[in-house]
Amino acid sequence: MPNEKVLLEKQQYVAELKEKLSNAAAGVLVDYKGITVADDTKLRKELREAGVEYRVVKNTMLRLALKDTPYEEISSVLENTTAIAISNDDPIVAAKIICKYIEDNKNTSYAVKAGFADGKPMDKAGVETLSKLPNKEGLVSMLLSVLTGNLRGLAVAIKAIGEKKEEEAGAPAVEAAEEAPAAE
Repeated sequence: MPNEKVLLEKQQYVAELKEKLSNAAAGVLVDYKGITVADDTKLRKELREAGVEYRVVKNTMLRLALKDTPYEEISSVLENTTAIAISNDDPIVAAKIICKYIEDNKNTSYAVKAGFADGKPMDKAGVETLSKLPNKEGLVSMLLSVLTGNLRGLAVAIKAIGEKKEEEAGAPAVEAAEEAPAAE
């Protein structure tokens, strides 16, 4: 049985982790087995620059932190080594960076276990699907492209109508000018 001080520290750790999970926009659980120190350092740097917190967690502590939360069902994947990437702002960035790393390094056994976003747990396939979505800037760009495309189409149509009206207005004057010399 752990002494009281150790038990108190573990309870604080679980409470802190539970709070981080409840305040997070998204998170991804990974099995980090097979990752080299150099790759881990590179991955952690990329995640940190994107505002994602990445840490190794004990399965028991994470299971306790997930208890009585909407994400409790992902406790079933907590086996072997586990790390968690938590994003407080962007629900896509953690999944995108981790899935890209896995795709680029297929020779490791580093793998997604599960995740969560928008208060809903996701399995491995859900995290992979989330990683393929464009980020907020990409979505805004796509929306603006659609809107400007419609406006551009409207402008071309209006210009074509204007040119057609000009032709119709100018056509009788041209016919009258052609008939006048023939009358002489």
